[in-house]
Amino acid sequence: MSSNPRQFDDEPRWYVIHTKPKQESRADYNLRAWQVETFFPLLKERSRGSRSTYVVKPLFSRYLFARFRASELLHKVYYTRGVQSVVNFGEHPCHVEDECIELMKSRRDQDGFVRLRDEFNAGDRVMICNGPLRNLLGIFEGNYRDAERVSILLAAVGYQSRVVIEREFLRKVS
Repeated sequence: MSSNPRQFDDEPRWYVIHTKPKQESRADYNLRAWQVETFFPLLKERSRGSRSTYVVKPLFSRYLFARFRASELLHKVYYTRGVQSVVNFGEHPCHVEDECIELMKSRRDQDGFVRLRDEFNAGDRVMICNGPLRNLLGIFEGNYRDAERVSILLAAVGYQSRVVIEREFLRKVS
């Protein structure tokens, strides 16, 4: 960290905050207490071996984003509980473009969790990329009860069938 805060940009910018192990939430909470805008992207994933249990975890383990004026708040951010450091290139903190943060924010679902997989719409052409039906093409019909499974219409030579399959087994075909 440079000792001369005046050389930093006076504009509020997004910076990458490296947190102490398993203290992303603590750092996020404490930064917001300083009136620093934060973005802490979270994922919701199904537990291994379970169809009904989900785990919430950070998109980037030990990292979050904070928007502030480095010339005013860099020192405070560095010494916030839960924060390990601000990611630097050389002697200056590295800022992230607003568009990059907005893109990640746009990928959140209605519960605020970041979606990493494709969203399917009725009528989309899909391919099964895993399991015993691998490489078969179909038409996406809709979500099934738990939203982890979906209904697709398979069309094979002289045969049509509706199949309910794990969402993670599909990919869109253009």
